[in-house]
Amino acid sequence: MIDFLRGTVAHREADYVVLDVQGVGYRVFCANPYAVASGKDSGEVTMYIHYHVREDAHLLFGFTSREEQSLFRLLLDVNGIGPKVAIGVLAGGRPEVIASAIRQENLAFLTKLPGIGKKTAQRMVLDLKDKLGALSSADESSAVHGIEVAAAALAGGGAWAEAKAALLALGYTEAEADRAGQIVKPKLKGDETADAVTKLALQALYQQSLMK
Repeated sequence: MIDFLRGTVAHREADYVVLDVQGVGYRVFCANPYAVASGKDSGEVTMYIHYHVREDAHLLFGFTSREEQSLFRLLLDVNGIGPKVAIGVLAGGRPEVIASAIRQENLAFLTKLPGIGKKTAQRMVLDLKDKLGALSSADESSAVHGIEVAAAALAGGGAWAEAKAALLALGYTEAEADRAGQIVKPKLKGDETADAVTKLALQALYQQSLMK
């Protein structure tokens, strides 16, 4: 069992990073690859790992905090949620925001998360409401605010509105999200999914950070 890896980010794609650990490159799937700090900027990066084994592959899923790792594993216990859907959920908001939405039985918010329909959202509430443990002790007012700002952005409709909501739920400021929008929106063709637009926005924010 691999609990964590520490190394530098050698490469990143839309759904994973390659973590160089003493000369060995590990492909680690994660929610927001462009939100993972580059080793070039901040030295070594620590990623907490879930090691997933299936018949045709051994996969590593990585997280920047223990809270993300714990929530991911809880999500896997929900019928109908596999690793890819669980990673998509984490891409939609900070762990405390998602935990707060589950505790509040906020189906409107949960069904906006990638891969989550109404029935799955109901199962999340039923199965996880009493199992959140330490996640439920997060700053409730901050988490509720995160849900509110994301919901306000979603009210605008469209893929960019959902992408902006995801950025806000991930902890980016309104100004940072708007800057990403100025870069991303002119490039959109109109048929992109909210998840794809979110990843483009995260990439834009990452590239901006390199220019500072």
